[in-house]
Amino acid sequence: MNTSLNVARWLLAAAVTVGMATALSAAEPAAQTVLSQEALAAWLTSYGEAWETRSADKAVTLFSADATYQDDPYQAPHLGHAGIHKYWSGVTENQRNVKFASKILGVSGATGFAQWTAEFDVEPSKSHILLNGVFVLEFDADGKCRSLREWWHLKTDEPAAAK
Repeated sequence: MNTSLNVARWLLAAAVTVGMATALSAAEPAAQTVLSQEALAAWLTSYGEAWETRSADKAVTLFSADATYQDDPYQAPHLGHAGIHKYWSGVTENQRNVKFASKILGVSGATGFAQWTAEFDVEPSKSHILLNGVFVLEFDADGKCRSLREWWHLKTDEPAAAK
C-alpha cells in the first residue's frame, strides 16, 4: 500500500481519536509552527477583549492578512482583514454588555482548540443572548490566526416585559 496513504490514514485516525479532525494539506511542509498553550491563551484573551469592546479594528489585528473566518459551515468564510472587519462590525453592532470566557481544550502543532462562552444584550430588543461554542484555530509563524472555524449554540432570554 502507498506509504503516503498509510500516513494520511494514521493521521486521520489520530485526529478522530482525540475528537477533533484537522484539515491537513499535502502541499504544506511537515515542519510547521508550534503553538504553545500560553500563546493560545493570550490570543483568546485578546479575542475576548476585542469582542467585549465590540472592536472590529482590534479583532482584525489577531488575524493574518489572508485569514479565513468560518462562522457558519454552510456559508463561504469571511476572507482577509476586510472580510473579517465587515463581519465583526455587523454582528457586534447591536450587542451590549458583552462578556466572553474561554477554556483551552488542546493544542496540536499550529492548531488550537478552545471552548468558549459569550453573553450579551441585544439593542433595541433587550433580549439577552447566551452562546456556547468551540473554536478550531490555525496559526502562522507570527502568532496570527490564519484560520478560525467555530461551531456554537445559542440561547435567547427574552426581556422580562415580553414574557
